[in-house]
Amino acid sequence: MKPLKHLPAWKDLEQHYKSMRDFDMRTAFREDTRRFEQLSLRCGNLLLDYSKNRVTTETMRHLMQLARESGLEDMRAAMCKGERINFTEKRAVLHVALRAPVRPPLMVEGVDVEREVAKVLQRMQHFVEAVHNGSWLGYTGKPIRDVVNIGIGGSDLGPAMVCAALDHYAVENLRVHFVSNLDPAHLATTLKSLDPETTLFIVASKTFTTLETLANANSAKAWLLAALRAPAAVARHFVALSTNVQAVEAFGIDPDNMFIFWDWVGGRYSLWSAIGLSIALQIGWGNFQALLAGAHAMDVHFKEAPLEANMPVILGMLGIWYANFWGTDTYGIFPYDQRLRLLVPFLQQLDMESNGKNVNRANKLVNYNTGPIVWGAPGTNGQHAFFELVHQGTRLIPTDFLAAAVNPTPLADQHEWLLANCLAQTEALLKGKSRAVIEAELITQGMTREAAKALAPHKVFPGNRPSNTLLYQKLDPHTLGMLIALYEHKVFVQGVIWQINSFDQWGVELGKQLAPPIRAALSSVRAIGEHDGSTLGLIADIRRRRGLST
Repeated sequence: MKPLKHLPAWKDLEQHYKSMRDFDMRTAFREDTRRFEQLSLRCGNLLLDYSKNRVTTETMRHLMQLARESGLEDMRAAMCKGERINFTEKRAVLHVALRAPVRPPLMVEGVDVEREVAKVLQRMQHFVEAVHNGSWLGYTGKPIRDVVNIGIGGSDLGPAMVCAALDHYAVENLRVHFVSNLDPAHLATTLKSLDPETTLFIVASKTFTTLETLANANSAKAWLLAALRAPAAVARHFVALSTNVQAVEAFGIDPDNMFIFWDWVGGRYSLWSAIGLSIALQIGWGNFQALLAGAHAMDVHFKEAPLEANMPVILGMLGIWYANFWGTDTYGIFPYDQRLRLLVPFLQQLDMESNGKNVNRANKLVNYNTGPIVWGAPGTNGQHAFFELVHQGTRLIPTDFLAAAVNPTPLADQHEWLLANCLAQTEALLKGKSRAVIEAELITQGMTREAAKALAPHKVFPGNRPSNTLLYQKLDPHTLGMLIALYEHKVFVQGVIWQINSFDQWGVELGKQLAPPIRAALSSVRAIGEHDGSTLGLIADIRRRRGLST
C-alpha cells in the first residue's frame, strides 16, 4: 500500500488547492449558468446539490482520481463479497447483507449469510405481529402497551433515531422508549409512567456483558419482580438481542425469545439487524421492510454507479477535500426536519467512532487529518444557537442541510417558512454581505456616515462558505433508509482514502478497563490503588462528600 501523500492524485490535489485558495463561488455561479446542473445529482427521490462548494469540475476529477488510486472500487467490492476488511478484529463487514433480498447465496466462511439473515427477519416478523395482534401477552394476561429498549451506543442511537424520525408511522396503542445511560435517572424517569403488567423490555447486547446495559436490565428486572412477584414473569416481559445464550438464560429470558446477530454486524451499523426490533415494533413490519429496501436501493447505487455520479463517493470526497486540503476540523449537519432531531447524535457515532483513527492499514501513524468532529442540530433551532459561528466565525465549516419538500403534519404555512429558512441559510453562506452594502443600508436607515462605518464591520457576512443540500420528497421509511445508508457509505469512502480501519473501535476500551478499580476505590479505601494525582484527588473529594473516610 503506497502512503496516501505519495499518491500522484494527492500531489495533484495539493497543486490544485494552491490555485483554488482564492476561488469565489459567487463568481463561479455568475460565470457558469449550468453550475447547478453540473454539480448536483439525483438518486431515487434524493437530490444532492453540491454546487455551493469550493470546487470546479477539475477539482472533482482530481478527487475521483484520488479515489481510484486509493483502491476504493476494490475495497467496495471486498466489503460486498464478505472479505475480512475489518482486519484488526479479523471480521467481515456485511451490514449491506442485512437489507439485501435473498438472492444466490452469499457464502462467508461456509455460511450462507443472506439466508441466515432471512431466518432472523422471519422470527422478528412473527414476534412483532404477535405483539401487535395481542397474541403475545404479559405474565398477567394483559397486552403489551410499552416497549423499553435497553442498550447503549449502536444498540440505542440507531433505533432511537429511526423511531423518532418515523413516529408518524407508529402503530396505535404501543409506545417505544429508549434507556441507555448508566445514570439511574434515565431508567427511573422512563419507568415512572409505565405499568409493569403491560411493559416489554428489549435487552440489546451482543455479548450480554455490557456494563451499562446489564445494570439497567437488572434494575428493570427488579422493578418488574417487585410488582409481579413471580420469577416466571421475566420470560414474558423480557426478550434479548444477543449471541450469548447462557447469559440470556441465566437472566431469566427464554432462549426462544433471543434474536441473534453476527460478529460482522458492527454496533453503529446494526439497526438493520435484530437490533432494529424496537423499530419494527413501533412502525410495523411492512414499514420496517421499506426502511431496509431504501437502504438496499442506496447500496445498489453505491455499488454500481460510476464514481463521478455516485452520491456517497461525492459526499465522501468533498469531505476529504476540506479536511485534508483546506484544513477544516469540523463538519456541521443541519436537518430542517424536526423528526431528524436525533440524526446528529447517530452520525456522530457513525462517523467519529468509525474514522477517529490515527493508525493506517500498514500499522503506521498517519500524518494527515482523519475523522472530522461532527456536530449540528435541527433547523431552525440551530440558527438561534450557533449559526453565528458558521457565518461570521474564523473557521471554515463545511455543512450539510437536509429538508423534505412535503411535511406530513402541515400547520398553516409553517413548512413553507421552514424550507425558506433552510434555503436562505445556504444562500447566505454562499453570498454573504459586504461592508459597502451594509454601510449604504445603515445610512439609508438614518445613521450618520461615521456611525455606519463603525458598525458595519460587525455586520459583515464573508460568504463563500460551503454547503451541501439534500432534498427529499417526504420523510418516509424508504427515504430514511436511503439517507442512513448514504452516510454509512460516505464514512466508508473516507476511511478507505485515509487508509484506516473504519470498523473497529479500540478507542472506547481503555476507559472501560480503568473504571472497575476506580469504582472499587469510591467505596473502599483499601481498594484505592495507583492512580494519577488528579484522579486520586477527585476520588478523595467524592468520598468526603459521601461521608466516607479518606
